[in-house]
Amino acid sequence: MQLIPAPAGVLEVDALWQNDNPNDPDTDMVALLCHPNPLFDGTMNNKVVTTMYRFARDNGMHVVRFNFRGVGQSTGEHDYANGEVVDAMTVLQWVAEKTTARKLWLGGFSFGGYVTARVAEQVMVSPHIWGLSDFEIVKVALIAPSIEKNDSSDIALPVDKTFEIYGNADEVIDPNNMQAFAERLALAVSVVDGAGHFFHGRLSELKALLEEYTFDN
Repeated sequence: MQLIPAPAGVLEVDALWQNDNPNDPDTDMVALLCHPNPLFDGTMNNKVVTTMYRFARDNGMHVVRFNFRGVGQSTGEHDYANGEVVDAMTVLQWVAEKTTARKLWLGGFSFGGYVTARVAEQVMVSPHIWGLSDFEIVKVALIAPSIEKNDSSDIALPVDKTFEIYGNADEVIDPNNMQAFAERLALAVSVVDGAGHFFHGRLSELKALLEEYTFDN
């Protein structure tokens, strides 16, 4: 864990560099992960985020997860996705300074799924504003994204690289709304039958789907 400078003070970051070398020539992909809503105890150690972390690590990617402003040792206050997108972009700028890897795997769960979608939009539409024009998005994983309480009406995504996974027994976000979101944007989607929002007892299935979408599509 380390603290990095950020607009709201500092952000707590957990970075795993393959072979302890951020510039390992055999590792050209880095995963950036976003956690669920801090107002409901979401942190970077959430088990769905940890499943994505292990997936990326086990497949040879550098992996970076972090706590949004106001969570853990990150300073500042919750900003209802606006500031959290800035947090994620700040971490990505830090990643750009730490490693030569430029293939980007983005993943987020729930509130973090919405933030991840907005981060992908920034990287795709206006990377020059952030000094990140040399990054290439490989995949965008939206896991049960919180698209009900956050405005997704105008969102732009690299649809050929984005996929959504949710459970049809989700008790937090209406599965019908997540399906409609995927259909509206023509995203690839997988529905885990009987899974709730937090994928209790279904994390191995989630990890398998991450592998399938990343390497078989």
